[in-house]
Amino acid sequence: MGLTSGFEELFEDAPCGFLVTDADGVIRRANRTFLTMTGHRAEDLVDRVRLQELLVVGDRIFYETHFAPLLALQSSAHEIAVDFRGAAGDRLPVLLNAVMKGEPAGPREIWVCVFAATDRRGYERELLLARQRAEQSEKEARELAGVLQASFVPPTLPQIDGIELAGVYAPAGLGEEVGGDFYDMYETRDGWALVIGDVSGKGVAAAVVTSLARYTLRAAPARETSPSAALASLHRAVVKERTDRFVTAVYAQVSPSPGGGCLLTLSLGGHPQPVHLTEKGPSRIGNPGTLLGMLRKLRLSDVTVEVLPGESVVFFTDGVIEARRDDELFGDERLERVLVESRDESASGMAGRLLHEVSAFQSGVLSDDVAIVALKVPEVLEAPQESTAP
Repeated sequence: MGLTSGFEELFEDAPCGFLVTDADGVIRRANRTFLTMTGHRAEDLVDRVRLQELLVVGDRIFYETHFAPLLALQSSAHEIAVDFRGAAGDRLPVLLNAVMKGEPAGPREIWVCVFAATDRRGYERELLLARQRAEQSEKEARELAGVLQASFVPPTLPQIDGIELAGVYAPAGLGEEVGGDFYDMYETRDGWALVIGDVSGKGVAAAVVTSLARYTLRAAPARETSPSAALASLHRAVVKERTDRFVTAVYAQVSPSPGGGCLLTLSLGGHPQPVHLTEKGPSRIGNPGTLLGMLRKLRLSDVTVEVLPGESVVFFTDGVIEARRDDELFGDERLERVLVESRDESASGMAGRLLHEVSAFQSGVLSDDVAIVALKVPEVLEAPQESTAP
């Protein structure tokens, strides 16, 4: 067998389709492999059809606007994914590799290798479908997390004569995972109960304990007479649950004060101390207690504080003071400065301002969930005296 006939046989029976076209794409040669792949006959293609005319409509446009200009610019193009139209009208996914031959001033040819890509394109479609399914699942998980998290805070806080109340909550990151922060306020036989807390960890397991904590504390006033006793009942409920989670919480009884403000009797179970804003400045109230659901021996106590007209108390979870930017924490000093600067605002303004500052400190993406409740006793405005002039 001569060298020429050997190359001819290699061309005709190559493991890939092979086309030779002129610079305009008119097919000059098509090997047997390509004809077998597509079902076309050589006499129907050679010197009669341009390569781009064998492509489906969308790929034909792509050929004219991208493939041909790329060839003219670089004299080659590699692994271009297109679909050929078969003789029976079917679609054949392929990958094209092409080189331009000849001198720019003379006649030029385009040599095109055509690799069947049915398996690869099917694999790519499966990858796309899998990605779409994953994105849909992620979207549903975020929506579920949002709905579940919303159940941990009341849609609105109650209106109490002589007291302004406001609560805000923001999830960590993009909010795709359920956190453990919660707050609540509800009426009791002795006034009102204000609760804010945090369950360690995130996800479904943390959500179960968060629900347990919220509803255990709601039921506590029917049996317990003090905030520390209410937190002790929560401790026992978490221990009984046999979870590896622990809870921090503040439970405060709120009742009217003879001085025109209100009395807070509060107990802390491993939770950050609330900030009391008075004319003298900010101070921390409550005695730090032990974590709930973790240690066998509890150390809980009750402290009563009077909140006078013009004063405020701000409760928060550790996502505020432990907010991190690189190696720097938001911290207690920054917390108190923000509250002092916003002390003349409403309870809603104070809570919103603090949340904004914590978020801005972390460039808008919280590293942990944040819950804030602000309680403010407005100043009593004296009514103007009537004139007694004759």
